[in-house]
Amino acid sequence: MAPSLEEPIYSTPTAKKLLVPSSLELKAAPLAYEPGRTVVEGHESYEHDDLRPYFPIVRWEPLTEVPYHDKGLEGHPNFQNLLSAAVDVFDYNPKIGTEIVGVNLAKLTDPQKNDLARLISVRGVVFFRNQTDLNIEAQRELGQYFGKLHKHATTSIPRKPGLEDVHVVYTDEKSKDQRAYFTPSFLWHSDVTYEIQPPSYTSLKLLSGPPRGGGGDTLWASQYAAYDSLSSHMQKYLEGLTCLHSAEMQAQGSKAAGRTVRRDPITTEHPLIRTHPVTGWKSLFFNPGFVTQIVGVPKTESDAIIRYLNEVISTTQELHVRFQWQKNDVAFWDNRISNHSASYGFAPHRRHAVRVACHAERPVFDAAGKSQEDELHARYGLPAVNKNGAGQSNYND
Repeated sequence: MAPSLEEPIYSTPTAKKLLVPSSLELKAAPLAYEPGRTVVEGHESYEHDDLRPYFPIVRWEPLTEVPYHDKGLEGHPNFQNLLSAAVDVFDYNPKIGTEIVGVNLAKLTDPQKNDLARLISVRGVVFFRNQTDLNIEAQRELGQYFGKLHKHATTSIPRKPGLEDVHVVYTDEKSKDQRAYFTPSFLWHSDVTYEIQPPSYTSLKLLSGPPRGGGGDTLWASQYAAYDSLSSHMQKYLEGLTCLHSAEMQAQGSKAAGRTVRRDPITTEHPLIRTHPVTGWKSLFFNPGFVTQIVGVPKTESDAIIRYLNEVISTTQELHVRFQWQKNDVAFWDNRISNHSASYGFAPHRRHAVRVACHAERPVFDAAGKSQEDELHARYGLPAVNKNGAGQSNYND
């Protein structure tokens, strides 16, 4: 600015008056809001094109049993190694779901990884926001720390070579609406439970998805809590049963779509109640997606048990946690002790995620196992849960 052409006038300092805008000036522009509508992101130049789905025409040998050691057994009881890097940690509800803030999954030390496994074993699923450093190579490396990575026999893998053990979740603007093909309870599942060693620690990273309020949430249900919701009589009855988990429907769906089934479908018998090697807690090991029959009982009885357990899993709200995704968020869960379900209604947004899962031990039932609910209630001095439904109550929400 040019110097003033007038002589400056110097005055003694005085307190400055605070200029308060009028009410008219304070009024901000109204928020742009349309109920139920979110802006759809364009993808003309897509940064994750190499991770889009691909269905290779290959054949794989049947899986054989592999050694497994649960890293959660080496974790600190209070998760102090993992939480030393966190700025916040909180549970979504008492039964399942925890979010950790401030931890970079791509830079965990081995003791922190062990704590992570232990925490997932206790809480079922743990959430981490904005994990930009966790690219697919880092995600695989983290998964391999926990065990041998699973290769899915039917679903898509990334286009990028060398990622046969990565499962791609992908729906885009042109995808067909599939809601009418499934009942809501059928969508609840634990991943590939038909395998002889179904997965334990499993990570899913969202690469692209609907904005906040655009749908596409994922729900998890605690199988610890499902077991604990049953009466002691039903628990004892189910502890003596096994059930069949089948890959046949998944394989038939792939064949109907003209895709290669890379490994022959199998049906495997697993205990209906299993015991977790880290916590020692008993959990239901059942899911509507893959369990086809209860072994050793008449079909009428089997069908009744399946319907009953489907209802327990899909409608018992305190078992559930719901996660609203944002780009680069990661969910890490234990497939041995949780079911999960996608949710529809996010079209026409693109939803693209990559999943890595490691094999666990063969499911086993240990009669000496404990109840999560009983142990935690005793530890925290909480009142016993009433399981006698014969009384009368005036329900209040």
